[in-house]
Amino acid sequence: MIPTRKRFGQHFLHDPAVIARIVAGVALQPGDAAVEIGPGRGALTPLLLAAAGQLDVVEIDRDLAALLRTRFAAEPRFVLHQGDALEIDWHALRRERGRRLRLIGNLPYNISTPLLFRLLACAGAIQDMHFMLQKEVVDRILASPGSRTYGRLTVMLRPYVNASRVLEVGPGAFHPNPAVHSAVVRLTVNEAPPDWAGSPEYAAVVSAAFGQRRKTLRNALQGLLRPDQISALGIDPGARAEVLSAAQFGALARAAAGGFR
Repeated sequence: MIPTRKRFGQHFLHDPAVIARIVAGVALQPGDAAVEIGPGRGALTPLLLAAAGQLDVVEIDRDLAALLRTRFAAEPRFVLHQGDALEIDWHALRRERGRRLRLIGNLPYNISTPLLFRLLACAGAIQDMHFMLQKEVVDRILASPGSRTYGRLTVMLRPYVNASRVLEVGPGAFHPNPAVHSAVVRLTVNEAPPDWAGSPEYAAVVSAAFGQRRKTLRNALQGLLRPDQISALGIDPGARAEVLSAAQFGALARAAAGGFR
């Protein structure tokens, strides 16, 4: 048995009932360009491969990659990419597969947010994502304006994806048991995100607004927008970031870029 490695944040899924519910929730179809990120010891892998008929997997751990390579040696539609998911060229893989990718993964908690932001930059290559994440992260993704969990991650993802919770998973479904509860989230990528979503101004405005979330927009956005520019958009400069929708942040981003549209 290959030991878990703390540096990779490994917690291996082993509960058959949870595994079956995840596979059913993903609902792969024959011919889908399915990609499993961080397959680990392969708890989901054979079921995903059987459902889609083909499967790319991305595994950073060399020992686990060797285990998977041996286990699926007789499967010609199984393709192993030994490396870091943060460094994969997702657009190139989409071109190779001839269709948008369907990503599935039990993501290590220490890379989940950086990987989500990396995937945003490649959203055009992706159809949807089903990820096991820390429940707290899923709560943030699904949060509504005005709620305690609404923040930068919510607002950065919202223009790109429609998000829904698939199921919640307790620590006992993993080995070793994590110290937190988990949840599976479905992120369906919007085919045409608004033009402001990928702009540097959008990222800058959102980051500044939530950098010190108790500050009002008037104070948080100093250097990016004047109070009168904020007011001209129908937004109260005395409001705080957590009450604004993604579309309102988009309007602020367009104003910061120099154009009111």
